[in-house]
Amino acid sequence: MSLLSRREFCAAAGLSAAAGLAAAAAQFAAFGKGAGRDVPDVAKIDRHRILRAADRYLHEQPITITSYSSPRSAGGVHDYFSEADYFWPDPKNPTGPYIEHDGLSNPDNFTAHRHALMRLSLQVPALAAAALLTHERRYAAHAAKHLRAWFLDPATMMNPNLQYSQAVHGLNTGRGTGIIDTIHLVEVVRSIPAIERAGALSLAEISQLKKWFSDYLVWMTTSENGQKERDAKNNHGTCWIMQVSQFASFTDANDLTDFCRARFKELIVPDQIAADGSFPLELRRTKPYGYCIFNLDVMSTVCQILSTPEDNLFSFALPDGRGFAKAMAFMFPFIVNKSTWPHPPDVEYFQYWPIRQPSLLFAGVALTRPEYFKVWRRLYPDPTVEEIIRNYPIRQPLLWVSQRA
Repeated sequence: MSLLSRREFCAAAGLSAAAGLAAAAAQFAAFGKGAGRDVPDVAKIDRHRILRAADRYLHEQPITITSYSSPRSAGGVHDYFSEADYFWPDPKNPTGPYIEHDGLSNPDNFTAHRHALMRLSLQVPALAAAALLTHERRYAAHAAKHLRAWFLDPATMMNPNLQYSQAVHGLNTGRGTGIIDTIHLVEVVRSIPAIERAGALSLAEISQLKKWFSDYLVWMTTSENGQKERDAKNNHGTCWIMQVSQFASFTDANDLTDFCRARFKELIVPDQIAADGSFPLELRRTKPYGYCIFNLDVMSTVCQILSTPEDNLFSFALPDGRGFAKAMAFMFPFIVNKSTWPHPPDVEYFQYWPIRQPSLLFAGVALTRPEYFKVWRRLYPDPTVEEIIRNYPIRQPLLWVSQRA
């Protein structure tokens, strides 16, 4: 990706540090009451940051993957393409297949499509949240422009598959692990009901959006790459369930939401959570802290999407006590005080974690643990480092908590 387009990405993603810190200070004091206990008044806490971002995004026009191409892609102009982050040229065989250096991102790999997707994931949720806060249709109308460009307009839309994501030069044209790239569509889809309620999308357009995500679900659940990602035992498998859960909820695919709920209980919890609540598969990585926080956030989002009054996944536990609540209790002290982390630090970006992790908010409310969301409200909500943004797909809690409160 060119330096210019990197600057464009950062401009879209980042707000000034000074403004962000001032907003964080204001958030710290904003707290509401509910159900006889302290709960965060998310609308009050986030009002300034939401409107600041949304007002900026009102001036940014849609940019989809059709604006960028790579000669290394095996797909067409409408096919999403990315290259595996941790693969590099082999010094012993410079013209041969790339080799892996886990945790170390290759800056020369093609990332323009991923950056476009991440921009979308910043813009649409902020605009939808602003529409919820203000009831001003202009925010929803602008968000709808992005949705049309990405999913409805034949000239600019993305095809509903990730067949060519996270390719490895000299080895393959795409991998199942690349499906993790569309975690950034989860909050975009979460935004659609707010945009629809504002009158910015027609019934026909809603139907077309549901068709796009239904087609993507078919690919995710039936393709070889989709099934490989489904069966991954680490955060990739959790991310697959998070995506399928939200897309199935939007498209009324109740069979898939039931499937994901069962899979969470029968495979995700038993395979990923140790007796002490840790994530052993994430601890083995070269970025153990960041991956553990990321997997915890994704797990909490799965619980937020799929939980019902009769079946609360936040409190679900195996007979031996393993469950999300135990994983949350394990990580919480290290979010409060990272210096107590007993494992090696991440090889990259360790200094930027933690941020305002959604798991703290979701678990704080669902498990009645005010200490969780008290930490959540004091953490910084708007990172500007690309790698952190990439692993922080839930940024507008108003779209989540207000609909479940």
